[in-house]
Amino acid sequence: QVHLKESGGGLVQPGGSLRLSCAASGIIFTSYTMSWYRRAPGKQRELVASVSGATENYVDSVKGRFTIDRDNANSILYLQMNSLKPEDTAVYYCNAELHGYNYWGQGTQVTVSS
Repeated sequence: QVHLKESGGGLVQPGGSLRLSCAASGIIFTSYTMSWYRRAPGKQRELVASVSGATENYVDSVKGRFTIDRDNANSILYLQMNSLKPEDTAVYYCNAELHGYNYWGQGTQVTVSS
């Protein structure tokens, strides 16, 4: 059974940092493209960052501020978020994709507010 469990969300002031983690089980972690998505209130879900092999991709709004990383030995995906802005407020979801099959975590709330 596939399980993705996010952690690390919370309330942070603008300009602050958070590090999200996603612990994966039930999959061959290294075979999957791993991604972080987010859904802000009243908006559609958005791909934030993805990593496949050595290739990383970021949505323009987070480039230079967020870094995606994966610990293949422990099947953990990370998202280091720096210089956070109020518009980064959203529920962040971990995603694992292989050949069109997608698995999702339950999400973790990130709120950026003073």
